[in-house]
Amino acid sequence: MVEGNSSILQQKVLDILKNADNSEILALIKKQFNNAELALEINDKRSTIEHALREVLIEQCIGEIESVERMIKLSIDLSRQEIISPFSPVSLLVDVFDVSTLDFCERLFKFVESNVNVFKEAHFFTPCKNSLLRMCNDLLRRLSRSQNTVFCGRILMFLAKFFPFSERSGLNIVSEFNIENVTEFEFTSAIDSNSNNEDAFRTSETNVITEDASMKIDQHLYLKFWALQEFFRCPYICYDKEKFKKFSGYTKDVLTAFKSFKLEETATSSTKGIKSANEIITSRDDSEHFFAKFLTNPKLLALQMGDSNFRRTILVQYLILFQYLVSTVKFKSENDKLTTAQQEYVSETEELVYKLLNETPPKSNEFAEAIKHILAREEMWNSWKNEGCREIKRPEGHEKEIPEPKKRKFLGDDILNATKQGKFDLGNSELSRLWNLCPDNLQACKNSDRNFLPSLDTYLDIKDSENKEKTDPTYEWRALRLVSRQSSHFFTLLAPPNEKVEKISDYLKLFNQKIQKDKVEVKAETGTVEIESQPETLIEDNEASENIEDDTPEDENQHKDTAATPEQIIEISKVIGEGWQKLGTKLGIEKDVLEFYKEKNPTSPCELMLTAWFNDDEDANLENLAYTLEGLEFTKAVTLIKKIIDSDETMQVD
Repeated sequence: MVEGNSSILQQKVLDILKNADNSEILALIKKQFNNAELALEINDKRSTIEHALREVLIEQCIGEIESVERMIKLSIDLSRQEIISPFSPVSLLVDVFDVSTLDFCERLFKFVESNVNVFKEAHFFTPCKNSLLRMCNDLLRRLSRSQNTVFCGRILMFLAKFFPFSERSGLNIVSEFNIENVTEFEFTSAIDSNSNNEDAFRTSETNVITEDASMKIDQHLYLKFWALQEFFRCPYICYDKEKFKKFSGYTKDVLTAFKSFKLEETATSSTKGIKSANEIITSRDDSEHFFAKFLTNPKLLALQMGDSNFRRTILVQYLILFQYLVSTVKFKSENDKLTTAQQEYVSETEELVYKLLNETPPKSNEFAEAIKHILAREEMWNSWKNEGCREIKRPEGHEKEIPEPKKRKFLGDDILNATKQGKFDLGNSELSRLWNLCPDNLQACKNSDRNFLPSLDTYLDIKDSENKEKTDPTYEWRALRLVSRQSSHFFTLLAPPNEKVEKISDYLKLFNQKIQKDKVEVKAETGTVEIESQPETLIEDNEASENIEDDTPEDENQHKDTAATPEQIIEISKVIGEGWQKLGTKLGIEKDVLEFYKEKNPTSPCELMLTAWFNDDEDANLENLAYTLEGLEFTKAVTLIKKIIDSDETMQVD
C-alpha cells in the first residue's frame, strides 16, 4: 500500500513539473505534500518528491542552463517550506555537474556563486557544507590548472566566501608546501656537473642559445635561472648550508642579468623582437590572461627577460622566499635557522630585489609598494596561524546598527529651524559651530579672552627684555604704544633736569624703574607681601603622581597556560597510543631521545615523553598539545584534551 501511494505521489509531482506554470508549481506540490489521502510518512513523501525532481532535472533540463537554474531555485523554495530536505538542492547540483561538460559546468557555476549567501544560511550550511566542498573538489580534479586557471580561481574564491576563516578544511595547519609543482627544463644534468667550475661557464661561448644587441643568454644562465624554481618550490631546503650556497650563487648571476638589461617605458628600434613592458601592458585587452607557469624553452628566455610581467613574477618569488626564511613558523624544526651571515645576505638581496622592482615599468613604484603591503599582511596571517587559528569574531557591543532611512528635507527647513532656536545655519557644520559660539558677535569681541595685549610689567620687565636688543626699533615702538595705553606716566615722566634722554631705550629703562618704585611704595603702605605661586601645572602633576597606583589590573583576555596533571598525562597517553613517535617528532624531540623513552618504559613510552615535555619545555601546555595533535589528525586525543581544559576552567570559576 505504501509503495502504491508513493508511486501515485511521484506521478502527480512529475505531471506538475512537466505541465504546470512556473508560478503555480510550488503551491501545487505543497498541496500534494499535505494531501491526507496519501497515507505516507513525511520522510517517504520528501524522498518521493526529491526523486521526481531529480528525474525531471536529468531527463529534460541537462544542457539548458535556464531550466537547470529554475529547478534548483524551486528545490531551494521547497526546502525552505520543509517539503524536501535541506540537502536536496546541493544533491541536485552535484548530479548536474557530474553528467555535464566542463563548458556547461563553468556557466552553471555562476548560479552557485550568486547564491553563496543562500547556502550560508543556517538552514542550508550545516547539512550542505561537506557536499559543496566535495562538489568543488571534484570539479577541481577535472580541471587543468594551466588551461582552466580562471575557473579554478572562481571555485577557490567561492569556497573562501562560503566557509569561515577558521574552517579547518581550508587551512594549511602544519605549513606544508606543494612539492608536486615541478618545473621541467632542458640540460638538467649539466648544471650539477658544472656548478663548481665557473671557468667552464665562462668559456662556454659556443653554447649560446639566444643572443641580441642588448643581452646574451648562454647555457650557464639558462640552467641557473630555471634551477631556482626548485628553491622556490621547497623553501626549507635553503636551511641546508650547501643548498644555500648554491642558491646564493644562482641568485647572483640571475640578478646581475636583470641589472644589466633594464626595461624601458617605450620600445626602441634597437630591440630585436622584444616588446617593451609598456607595449605588453597597453596592447592586451581585458580578456587576455597571464599565468604563473611559464614555458622553459631555451630559445624563449631572452624574450622572457624583456617581459615586465615575467620579471616581476621571478622577483616576487624571491621576496616570498626571503620572508619565509626569516619568519617564525610554529612547525619549523629547531635546525631551520639561518646563520648571521646568511641573514645579512638575505637582507641585502631583498633590498636589491626591491630596487629592481622599482626599475621595472610600468608603475614600478606603485607595484613595489603594493607588494610590501601584501607581505606585511602575510606576516599578520602567519602570526594568526602560530596562535592556533583562533576564530575571528566581531567584538560584542560593536555590531553595526542599520540606520533608519532619513526623511527628505525641503530646502530652507534647516535654516528655518535654526532661526526659531536663535541660531545660525551657514550650510557648513564647522562654520555654523563657530558662528553660534556667541549670539552677539560684538559682545564676543569685547570678551577678556580676546585681549591678547601683554601687561606693562611683563613687557618692560628686565628679565624679559634681556633677550631683546634694546635698540630694536620694533620693540621700542611696541613698548611706547603699550605705555601710552596703560600708564599716565607717559605724558608726565621727564628726565632729570641736567640730563637729556637721547635714546628711547634709556627712556624705557627710566620708565620701568619708576613703575617698580611705585609698586614697592604701595606694598610698604598696605603691608602686603607678594608670594610667588607655583605653576598650576606643576601642582596638578604632583597631585596626579600621588594618585597613581602601582598595581595594574590584570588583563581578563590574557591567555593562561594550562599544565597537565600526572593522571591526565596517563589518560592522554592511552588515547594517543602507537602514534606517540609521530607526535614526538612534531614536538621537536630527537630520534635518540624517543628511543630512550621506548627503552626506559616499553609499556607506556608516551607517558614518559609527555611528562618530560611538560617539565622541560616553556611552551608546554594543553592548548599547544591539542593544536599539534589536531594538525596530526588525532581527533580522539584532541577531544579528550578539550574536555580536560573545559573541566579545569569550570573548577576555576567555581
